[in-house]
Amino acid sequence: MTELLIPDVNRVNCPSRAILEHVTSRWGVLVLAALGERSYRFSELRRHVGGVSEKMLAQTLQALERDGFVLRDAKPVIPPRVDYSLTPLGREAAEQVSSLARWVEHRVPEVQAARVAYDEAKA
Repeated sequence: MTELLIPDVNRVNCPSRAILEHVTSRWGVLVLAALGERSYRFSELRRHVGGVSEKMLAQTLQALERDGFVLRDAKPVIPPRVDYSLTPLGREAAEQVSSLARWVEHRVPEVQAARVAYDEAKA
């Protein structure tokens, strides 16, 4: 009988690590936060998430879709239309990472000051 292991992100083979990586990657956080606002078409989302390449956005969306966070809705029209939105699980994840992202935005001055102090102490 296979032993059922309790998820533990600190365990090397725990599947939670891959999920955490998808959710907390730079692009994962930004995509989840954006989709937390509304659904987007691919090109709209790429413009909204500044700096992401088409390839990285596609990979990020595919990973988040596979994990059950993102819903890809392909409409059978010409030209093709694909909308991306969050699943209920994705909405939960988006709330968590959006909170962290907003905290980081508010703490930029303190982090920058700490970096300057660190760099001056090392010089």
